[in-house]
Amino acid sequence: MTSDAEIAPRGQPPLFVLSFRQRDELASLVARGGWLAVAARRGEAVERRFRASGASIALIDARGAFEDGLIAARALGEAIERPAAMMVCVSKTDLSRLGALYDAGATHFLASPFGEEELLHALRFAARGAEPRGGGVARDLIGWRWDPERRRVQLSPLLARLSDQADSLTLRAAMRLLTRDARGDLRAALRGIEGATALVQTIEPLGRVVQHLQRDPRTGRLLALVEPLGAPPDVAVLLREAMPRVRDAAGARRWIEHALAEGEVHLLAVSLARLDIVNLAYGRGAGDRLIQSAARRIDDALGPLGGARPPVARLDGAEFAVLSRRRLEEAAAAIEAALARPFVVEGELMPLGATLRTVASRPGDDAAALLRRLSEGDEAQSVSIDTLAVQLRDAMDAGQVDILWQPQVAIASGAIVGVEALARWRHPQLGELGAEPLFAAADRAGLSTALSDHVQALALRRAAKWPARLKTLRVSINVTAGDVARAGFADRLLDRVDSSGFPRGRLTVEITESGLMAELGEAARLLAELRRAGLRVAIDDFGTGYSSLAYLKALPLDYLKIDKALAQDIGGTARDRIVVRGVIDMARSLGLSVVAEGVETETQLELLAAEGCQYFQGFLCAPPLTLEALEGLVG
Repeated sequence: MTSDAEIAPRGQPPLFVLSFRQRDELASLVARGGWLAVAARRGEAVERRFRASGASIALIDARGAFEDGLIAARALGEAIERPAAMMVCVSKTDLSRLGALYDAGATHFLASPFGEEELLHALRFAARGAEPRGGGVARDLIGWRWDPERRRVQLSPLLARLSDQADSLTLRAAMRLLTRDARGDLRAALRGIEGATALVQTIEPLGRVVQHLQRDPRTGRLLALVEPLGAPPDVAVLLREAMPRVRDAAGARRWIEHALAEGEVHLLAVSLARLDIVNLAYGRGAGDRLIQSAARRIDDALGPLGGARPPVARLDGAEFAVLSRRRLEEAAAAIEAALARPFVVEGELMPLGATLRTVASRPGDDAAALLRRLSEGDEAQSVSIDTLAVQLRDAMDAGQVDILWQPQVAIASGAIVGVEALARWRHPQLGELGAEPLFAAADRAGLSTALSDHVQALALRRAAKWPARLKTLRVSINVTAGDVARAGFADRLLDRVDSSGFPRGRLTVEITESGLMAELGEAARLLAELRRAGLRVAIDDFGTGYSSLAYLKALPLDYLKIDKALAQDIGGTARDRIVVRGVIDMARSLGLSVVAEGVETETQLELLAAEGCQYFQGFLCAPPLTLEALEGLVG
């Protein structure tokens, strides 16, 4: 079987391309630049696919898919046959996160927007500086080399295996192999070195070593030979310590059994809370993605602590265990801080919460006994939707149901022209709960109508008291399918608006597509009545359910809001863009203004603007905000 490199014509070297949204377009562009593009759209088995491509350079297109791009960069950066150069394309909004890509092994970057010539010149520059696969320091030594041109620390194969690291690291990642004090000593020695020097340090897991340092005056390269002090290291023990991080309960048991034979073992359990709420409100797919994001945060939190990174195992469901020979108090604090930051679930900020606990081995323990003690200490909270349903009425009376405001932006001017009022439950134990679990609890409790009335009235009262700088903004409130079906709802809503003091001319009523289709006749009558009274009307989440041009044509609407899943697809394939273009063209032909929801990247915004979308909301501008934060943003 021949590889792509073997069949490539002379002068047309292979280039490995991974693009999650624009594979075909990027492959064509690269081919015009003289490369044989070996392109992939998904990151699975990226190491194998790169190896089979025969390429020395990898191009990862992470625009609009930063996390996927970071995972792929890590996989390639840690591969045995890694790219000699790895270039990553990123959105302008992700420039602040380049450090993570650099740590993963990326060597070159290009931020959008960029043209064809800019990309090709950047690739040629990367190719010129790339070294062929297989270069490195001698295999039979424990040592490392710093190359100032590539700004990488290259470990000898033996040191890489013993330290459980890739054999090419950033300077920051390499420094983490040293204790904090040793890092300062090494920096001081390197600043003063002219020819050669030596210093005693601690490198995990080798222990105390002498580092013999030498600088090449011509190239500026640093060479180091690492000499372990005392008895020669037990390579079998070191390799066992540095084996790949386990990812399941069986692997955890094997690691613990090996470690117990040589001394004390410490375990840290991390139990994620509120997964049942996420699964019920957003579906199990969202829950699974949330668990994966939490796992990455746990693993990332262990990196900056120094020494060999402890393995992490997923024991069961939403429970993880960190395994170590050392005490884990510092690791627990780092993980707790990492998980305290809210996660993004289906465009909503979701504080997750976690319970952490530690156990240490006792004489006579085996892996099963140690894991059993860890499990018996599980006190993680698990609050069901039924419990929330029971609590909801008291929460409404106690003022725990609150309003946040998400800005809506005119694409042409970049000005904030309106906001959508979004309900939040500030739960005393669970923190902030979004609209999905809140209304799911209301449905279970039979309080959907009461909650809808409460949220609408609260939003109107708050907006009526806004300061002068916000008095020009439009406000959108949500109307449910249940509201549409209620007799006399239009009159009650208009009375609510007038009694609040908020002007009718600045209010937009948003109703979901599914709510319209379920009661089409009543919806048409209701919306017409509201428009005659001076309100504007939007169809929300368009593209998620049954859509009909004939129905839209018959309904009195002002705005069409494209669902976030559809809006985000515009950065995908040519077929995806055609679908979004068709929706926008259809809406504009009916005289409707178009609002794109869930816009997160500059690339998405640029493509939506090119297709004629007039407004957007999403994290690219801001998440849902408090009144104070909204005032600060509007200025």
